[in-house]
Amino acid sequence: MRLLLVEDDKHLGKATAEGLKETYAVDWVRSSEEADDALATTSYALIVLDINLPGASGLELLKKLRKNHDQIPVLLLTARDAVRHRVEGLNAGADDYLVKPFDLDELLARCAALVRRRNGLANPVISHKNLIYETSTGHLEKDGQAIVLSGRERAIFDCLIRNIGRSVSKDKITESIYDWSSDEVESNTIEVHIAALRRKLGRDLIKTNRGVGYMIAP
Repeated sequence: MRLLLVEDDKHLGKATAEGLKETYAVDWVRSSEEADDALATTSYALIVLDINLPGASGLELLKKLRKNHDQIPVLLLTARDAVRHRVEGLNAGADDYLVKPFDLDELLARCAALVRRRNGLANPVISHKNLIYETSTGHLEKDGQAIVLSGRERAIFDCLIRNIGRSVSKDKITESIYDWSSDEVESNTIEVHIAALRRKLGRDLIKTNRGVGYMIAP
């Protein structure tokens, strides 16, 4: 799953991006103008948006998104004393906010909650046949036994399990799990990870729809 982080502070932005990358693919930009460019070319599941940015503020970017009827979830990062900014942000269409300095675990939990809400999954646990998957932590069990997935395997599985019964194209999977900092993606990378998932979870779990993509059948 791919997120856009908009934060101009070099050190905080780097630390936040690295922390989020434990769970998500993250593109980090440092201004509203750079965010506009990213949003014009890439589909994101969530924006983590600092209010105080050089040039156009985070609030201005948020207002523009909502004016254009873009309903992508937005989590605002705000200063502790900027109560009026938090109120203005929520009234402008922000889905949640987090006060700086913040704990990374809380940020991850809030991001997971917003993504679940967007996907219509109020429950953080998805049960499917003999699988139990905790979307917030990535913990996966098959027949009551924990299954260990690599980072890429988990990202692909997460993308598919959130779309049970719907085919997800290879391009969509690639876009959702690789950010700008990723090394060049080889043409068969997704197939390799799908094969690994089938070995761990059962060959019949993930269906291949030729020319369309991959699907976990209902």
